[in-house]
Order: sequence, then C-alpha cells, then structure tokens
Amino acid sequence: MRTQVVIIGSGPAGLLLGQLLHKSGIDTIILEQKPKDYVLGRIRAGVLEQGTVALIEEAGAGVRMRHEGLVHDGTEIEFGGIRHRIDFKGLTGKSVIIYGQTEVTRDLMDVREACGAPTVYEALDVGIRDIESESPSVRWSADGKKFAIDCDYVVGCDGFHGVSRQTIPANRLRTYERAYPFGWLGILVEKPPVSEELIYVNHERGFALCSMRSRTRSRYYLQCPIEEHAEDWTDGQFWEELTRRLDPQAVSKLQTGPSIEKSLAPLRSFVAEPMRFGRLFLAGDAAHIVPPTGAKGLNLAASDVGILSRALIELYKTNSDAGLDSYSQRALARIWKAERFSWQMTQLLHLVPDASGFDRKLQAAGLEYLFKSTAAQTALAENYVGLPY
Repeated sequence: MRTQVVIIGSGPAGLLLGQLLHKSGIDTIILEQKPKDYVLGRIRAGVLEQGTVALIEEAGAGVRMRHEGLVHDGTEIEFGGIRHRIDFKGLTGKSVIIYGQTEVTRDLMDVREACGAPTVYEALDVGIRDIESESPSVRWSADGKKFAIDCDYVVGCDGFHGVSRQTIPANRLRTYERAYPFGWLGILVEKPPVSEELIYVNHERGFALCSMRSRTRSRYYLQCPIEEHAEDWTDGQFWEELTRRLDPQAVSKLQTGPSIEKSLAPLRSFVAEPMRFGRLFLAGDAAHIVPPTGAKGLNLAASDVGILSRALIELYKTNSDAGLDSYSQRALARIWKAERFSWQMTQLLHLVPDASGFDRKLQAAGLEYLFKSTAAQTALAENYVGLPY
C-alpha cells in the first residue's frame, strides 16, 4: 500500500488535516488506536476561535456548527463577588463560538466518511519507520493482521502519549513543562446555563467556571487539589461547593441535576520542539499542552493544522518545500504566545497553594487593573479570540 500522507490520530486535529488535504486532492489515511465510539465519547471544551471556525468551514464540516453553535461576544470574570464583562466584539471586532469538541469531531468524521477517505480504527502497535529517508512507512496491526503503508510524510496528531513524539530520538527533542498543583473537576448536566456567556470565577475557596455546550446543556468546573479523584465527589457535594463560589445572581439561576459525565483534569503546560523530524511532523497535543483556562487547546491544534496543511498543499502543487521547512518555527511562535496567555490566565484566576499574602495582593491588583484598563482588556480579548496565523 502507498499514500501521500499518513495521519496518526483521529481527534479533531487529525480529522481536520485529513479533510483539508483531501479537498486539495492529496491522498491520506488516518490511523486511530481507539474505537470510533471511544473517540466520540471524549468530553472536551469547545470555545472556537474565528480561525478555527474558518478552517472547519474550509474542510466542509461547518454547517451544523453554524446552526447550533453559540456566538459569544464576550465573557465575564467574577472577583470579590462582582462580575466584570470583557467585551471581545467591542474591543477586537471578533467573537468566539461555543461548540463542543465532540461535535466538531463528529462533523469531521461524517464528512470524511461521506467522501470515502480511509480511516482505520483500532489500529494497534503503530510503528513509524525510516522517517529520515525519502520513503518513510508506517506499520500497524488490526483484527489480528499486520499492515504496512509507504508514504511521503507522516503527521502525528496522536496526543501527548502517542507514538509519534516517542519516535523522535530524545537527543533531538527539547521539552519544556510546568505542572500545576491543582486540577479542574468538571461535570456535564442537562440543564440550561446560568448565563449567556462564560463566567470565570476567582474566589477565596478556589477557581470556578460556568460554561456550556448548548442552550440546554451546561458544563461546570471547580478547582480542587490534584490528589483528589472525580469519584470522591458526589453530585450533591459538587453543587454545594459551586454555590459557595458563585455570586448570588448566578446561584439564583443555577439549575442542578444528575451529572452526565464527571471527570478531573490535571493542569499542565508542555511544549516539545522542534515539531519536525525528517518527514515526521507533530501537531496538536503531540507537541504541546496548555492549561484549559485560556481555551487554547483545540485552537492551537487547529492553527498547527492550518499552517501544516497549507505547507503540504504548497509542496504538492508547486514542488516548494519552503512551507514545510518553516512549519515548526511558525507554529511554535504562536504556541508560545498561547502558553504565555494560558499561564497568565491560570495565575490570575486560581487559588495557588502556598501562595503568600504578597502573592494574593499581586493577583488582586492584576484583576483590579484589568477591570479598569481598556488596554489590559484589549490584550486579554485579542489573545482569547485568537492571534492571527
């Protein structure tokens, strides 16, 4: 077997890349370790920058997103029991769309299946070979049989624990990481949200977030110690703690109910560079992780794909590899800006264990400055809606 590009991982990054390349006449195959239902069962955030929205539409998967997605022109930050609104639209002329990552994945799966492009689910023991040669190959097993395919390029969209980054020799890769001593306990519930826009909460008991997936489905988060587990929390305990951290108006509109899903996500920052080794390219979580506070995870993966897809299309149309040669540098420039913003938002909004009184005063001063400074609000809005690429 032979194809032009092998994509490892069928999350939104891999699927988006596959569809963008397919629409430009470039042959691809996607290999996914997990079953299709497992991939669709992952619960992830869904704050989409305009650049991400544009790429999804370019891939032909934007119809349902445009119909069901919720356009948000701003967000609210609560501090000291008072909410302050950051007007994205007024400050930058841009908005974001709330549309769950699961739905993005489903839409991209549907358009890929409709066009007949191949995706192999439950592809086990994936191995990448000869990546520094002009003829790399990928091998895997499925249904008790072994398979191999030759290709021009391999793109690893297989996440932090995937095989792609592990294929790169350790002495050729630099990694940077910061772990945070807390996590986000999140629940999904079939109840309408408390507000038309997201509410980020800085509270003396810890951070909280009121988010949503639709007009009838809400997602709520609580900061909690990293040592805890989701199963340690009953729904009743979660709602009780959430009401302690919200302002009275939000509490009055909060509709509680049994959780559909409950999970605890650790917070960390991670970057691996460069994002190219021979004919292997990394994209999305295979190369970088950001805390969810800045809503950058999916959007960074999409910007990687946007840059890389254009570089591959340029190569096959004009025989120029300039875009591929600059991919890592261009992607990392945007990644580090998003890492900085996500770190800044995390530091600004969370109760950091062992923070001194001085640290808390600095945090309060930062929030008060933000609420009173148009320049500071513009900087936050520019980063939140997405820097250009």
